[in-house]
Amino acid sequence: MGNSNGYLPLFETRSSGRPFLIKLYVLTIFVAICMIWVYRVRYLPVEGVLERWAWIGMFFAELWFSIYWFITHLVRWNPICRYTFKDRLYQRFEKDLPGVDIFVCTADLEMEPPIMVINTVLSMMAYDYPPEKLSVYLSDDGVSELTFYAMLEASRFSKYWLPFCKQFNVEPRSPEAYFHNEPLDDHVNDKEWLFIKKLYGDMKNRIEATSNQGQVSEEIRKEHKGFSEWDFVSSRHDHQTIVQILIDGRDPLAMDSEAQRLPTLVYLSREKRPQYPHNFKAGAMNALIRVSSRISNGPIIMNVDCDMYSNNSNSIRDALCFFMDEEKGHEIGYIQFPQSMKNVTKNDLYGNSLKVIFKMEFPGIDANGGPMYIGTGCFHRRVNLCERKHCNEHEVDWKRESDMKIEGNARDLEEECKALASCAYEENTQWGKEVGLMYGYLLEDGMTGFSIRCRGWRSVYFNPERTAFLGLAPTTLLQTLVQQERWSKGELHILLSRRGPFFDGYKSLPLRLLLSYCIYFLWAANCFPTLYYVVVPSLCMLRGISLFPKASSPWFQAFAYAILADRAYGLVEFLWCDGTLQGWWNDQRIWMFKRTTSYLVGFCDTVLTMAGFTNPAFVVTAKVSSADSCKRYEQEIMEFGVPSPLFDILATLALLNMFCLIGGIRMVISDVENKVSDVLASQIVLSGLIVLINLPVYQGLFFRKDSGSIPNPVTLKSLTASLVACSIALL
Repeated sequence: MGNSNGYLPLFETRSSGRPFLIKLYVLTIFVAICMIWVYRVRYLPVEGVLERWAWIGMFFAELWFSIYWFITHLVRWNPICRYTFKDRLYQRFEKDLPGVDIFVCTADLEMEPPIMVINTVLSMMAYDYPPEKLSVYLSDDGVSELTFYAMLEASRFSKYWLPFCKQFNVEPRSPEAYFHNEPLDDHVNDKEWLFIKKLYGDMKNRIEATSNQGQVSEEIRKEHKGFSEWDFVSSRHDHQTIVQILIDGRDPLAMDSEAQRLPTLVYLSREKRPQYPHNFKAGAMNALIRVSSRISNGPIIMNVDCDMYSNNSNSIRDALCFFMDEEKGHEIGYIQFPQSMKNVTKNDLYGNSLKVIFKMEFPGIDANGGPMYIGTGCFHRRVNLCERKHCNEHEVDWKRESDMKIEGNARDLEEECKALASCAYEENTQWGKEVGLMYGYLLEDGMTGFSIRCRGWRSVYFNPERTAFLGLAPTTLLQTLVQQERWSKGELHILLSRRGPFFDGYKSLPLRLLLSYCIYFLWAANCFPTLYYVVVPSLCMLRGISLFPKASSPWFQAFAYAILADRAYGLVEFLWCDGTLQGWWNDQRIWMFKRTTSYLVGFCDTVLTMAGFTNPAFVVTAKVSSADSCKRYEQEIMEFGVPSPLFDILATLALLNMFCLIGGIRMVISDVENKVSDVLASQIVLSGLIVLINLPVYQGLFFRKDSGSIPNPVTLKSLTASLVACSIALL
């Protein structure tokens, strides 16, 4: 059926709501939760101050869990799926496709090696899209000449890689991923395959050899004028703007080995001076927006992290099916793709795959109004990043956009763009406030997406059958917890900010969508009820204080059903999302670890930052680890290795529950006549489950001798803190 303009739609939305029996099952859990509330109110202790306050604390912790559970299931109640029709896009718009500017951001040479960066860049250059309408920009906040050299090598290799990809329709189009995962395909010519593989191998060896030397040789520096820029670089925090157009897509001489045009390729390192704030990734993105507006000015902008290569050469066309739909396309501000990881172990040791979030929650959020911007794998309209509010009458003339030309030769454009990426350019302007990505937020991409939604634009979540992007997940526990800390405090900062849901959001967005976002806004706040449940019942058990109904009481069934039914539902959901049983158990472990460590630190840090006691900082997640660490990761052995306050908390809680469990079992054995086991059964089981979840921590504390074990200072501090806590509880 055609739309109101007489055209068949370019995309379709279908409901994939839960079956009736599943909804009924969830409602039975809700009934059990209500019974728990009744029990807490009805049996509030009247004697004993400690008992009474401990009971009240349990009530509020369970009330929080219940509200969060309700919001989560409200989001997942009626999810939707999107489907695109790229054949219709081809028929109607192939000659009028808009220019697309792709931004790749890197910030640290050590954590983000050049060979990884250029694999992402090459995969972006190889999209199934007219090369004259495609421009790829690399923002290097590390201002590394090694990265620039790798880009120069990639620009040369692209002349052979791009025609090879298009001739044989290879996937994925990151050469490292393709040659690592794919055997010699039947449809690929053996000689051609071996030739391209050798070219890539030689390039990789040259880049890695130069990186190992730590500097570019004088011989290499003579190959391109751009290397002379590093003669004026004082440090990575004090240097001029560097803009180099490595491939000018407008140049008739910029051809690949098959005499076909190449996409534009640009290297940018914006100016940094100690006296100017550089605003982390948001500042880099805003510099890219301005520089690209002068070089190519594509009406569509896509950005990815430097470790997230394209795994689907049709992703641009998928996104354009939403933007260019005649009936609904003008409403859409950005298209968010899922963040998928290629290096997750079989059982997802650190819970980094985020399978349930992207397969269950995001489709539900999409049904409620659209996802947030997660900072990578996202296609934007340039106008929604440049202040313009959405207007129902605003229609894009794609033919006019397609015919727009940029005047000026490459050298002149480079000189003009230096001013656009200078520190002083943003002074006394609205950049970072009303224009571009927003400054002053711990999670600037999330706040920017929220602001775009508040200006009237819609967002869309699209998860194609073939994964669009594949990135690298953290490979150690500390990397995982630090990443979760950054995410949680960033989301909380948005919640509490003046432009967040409490101040601006409620005026512009529907309540159901705001509740959907609260799943993430409230991540950090989950630390307190979780910590309470992990610590207080175990310590009360040492004093013989019961905080749950007896095992023989009918009220016990409400607790048992609510917990077991909810966990069973979560297990089925996890397995449905292609997880494993061991993967689900690992996910439960990380669920507790991040709530008791990352979220706690994130919450406190956010409060201190907003109060003006600390300054916000952007932490780059490491993309590389040592050989020993990688080996343990592949074997699914948990990595500790270095001292950290996060490990202090983790080990203390693990030892506390182990000591309390031993004390509880001792009480049961020594006092059989008073049926202590019936009174404290729930607390013993709870403490026992926490001990089971923490088995890798105990191994790291006492049994492992490798470099990935828990350091002795952490062991000493956690033993002392847990024994002191148990001693105080027994007083």
